[in-house]
Amino acid sequence: MDMPPEIRLAAAVVVLGGRVLLVRRSETERFLPRVWGVPCGKLEPGEGPEDGVLRELKEETGLLGHIERKVGESSFVSDYRGREVKNRQDNFLVRPAGDPAGKILLPHPDQAAAWLAPADLDSVEIDAYNRDIVKQALPYL
Repeated sequence: MDMPPEIRLAAAVVVLGGRVLLVRRSETERFLPRVWGVPCGKLEPGEGPEDGVLRELKEETGLLGHIERKVGESSFVSDYRGREVKNRQDNFLVRPAGDPAGKILLPHPDQAAAWLAPADLDSVEIDAYNRDIVKQALPYL
């Protein structure tokens, strides 16, 4: 039995002043529509996780960032075109470059963004997977 293909991802736990940036996904998303989470996405072929996380941050929020450190890894299995796929993700603590106030540009009009204190994560609909990614970064805030 051959191993399922693997997809590599990278996630950014963006922090500023003790708050974490969460983004609500569009209702048109195939995966977890309208769920809150950290900016994250698939790596391009040949792209390293450090470059990928900063690219995804810019694509999903318009923000530039600086990686402080890798805080952990996550993995999950999903279905891609009828085939089981293992997803392996590197998670990074990222600080925004400059002052991000008013500079968050979301690709879809039905998305939202919020800077939340760790104690306020339950004020939005965040799934356990994204909550765990944020928890990986908390010791470094």
